[in-house]
Amino acid sequence: MAVAKAPTQSERKHLAMLAAAEQLFLRHGYLGTSMDELAELSQVSKQTVYAHFGSKKALFVELVSSMTGGAGDGLHDLDEMPAPDGDVAGFLERYAVDELSVVMTPRLLQLRRLVIGEVGRFPELATALYENGPDRAIRSLAEVMTSLAERGLLAVDQPLEAATTFNWLVMGAPMNEAMLLGDGAIPEPAVLRRHAAHVTRVFLAAYGV
Repeated sequence: MAVAKAPTQSERKHLAMLAAAEQLFLRHGYLGTSMDELAELSQVSKQTVYAHFGSKKALFVELVSSMTGGAGDGLHDLDEMPAPDGDVAGFLERYAVDELSVVMTPRLLQLRRLVIGEVGRFPELATALYENGPDRAIRSLAEVMTSLAERGLLAVDQPLEAATTFNWLVMGAPMNEAMLLGDGAIPEPAVLRRHAAHVTRVFLAAYGV
């Protein structure tokens, strides 16, 4: 069993700065966060912050990529062995619940709102969020759809289109409500499970065998 390598001092500082950046950016927004405050919270010099990230904008882009990429990693274990028992409905329901549970958290919703607010000035932030979030999830799911179709468990001839359809059936209404109405609109787990079961039935009405 491989032993995880301990992070170096430089890596620990890098992670500390990202953690401080998440706390400050989400609390104060992009313009309201200063590099001096970030350095103080990270317990490093401002020169160290610039040595690691180059600029405040580059730090924000890396934070967006890190937060959304980390969230996406949580779905890949389910991707690795799609419906080994042939229970496609059960697999899709679990996938939907996991995706909603990963994405529908206050910190990620707050990040999404923050990025949308800055997209006019910093479109690369939206690109980073999209590529590490929805786009990555959809492309990964398209590979799963391909595998299920090859096993005769789904009637899919355009996997990317099918994955996009399923993704937005799952995410559309809950995400829209939480983004517009605030964190209080994040559904309870039982509501998410009912929603996942409903969208799975809708999806399989079109793509089931």
